[in-house]
Amino acid sequence: VQLQASGGGLVQPGGSLRVSCAASRSPLDRYAIGWFRQAPGKEREEISCISSVDGKTYYADSVKGRFTISRDGAQNTVYLQMNRLKPEDTAVYYCAARPQGWGLASRNVGDYRYWGQGTQVTVSS
Repeated sequence: VQLQASGGGLVQPGGSLRVSCAASRSPLDRYAIGWFRQAPGKEREEISCISSVDGKTYYADSVKGRFTISRDGAQNTVYLQMNRLKPEDTAVYYCAARPQGWGLASRNVGDYRYWGQGTQVTVSS
C-alpha cells in the first residue's frame, strides 16, 4: 500500500488543522493505521492509531482530548483532526500502516511497514 500524507501547514496556537492519509491501490480499511510525528532533534513518536479489526483508537497522553483519528472509507483516507494546537505540536507528521492481516493498532513504530512521506505542521504565532 502506498500512503500519501497531506494537509499540514502553519497555524496559530489554539487553532485547528486536519491532516490526511490517503492510499492508492489498496483499501485502507484493511490496515491498522498510525499517526506519528517527529520534531527536530527528537525521536519519532506515536500519537494516535486506529485498528482495522474493531475500530479501537488510541492516543498519546500529549494529544488526548485534542486530536481525533477517523476513517473515511469512501475517500479511502484516514484523518487526524487536531484542535487546540500548541507550539510543541510542531513536527513532521507521518502516517503508517501495519502489514495486512495485522489489524490491531499498535503504538510501536517498528510494527508499521508502510510509511507516507510526512507533512509539516508548524504551530506558531
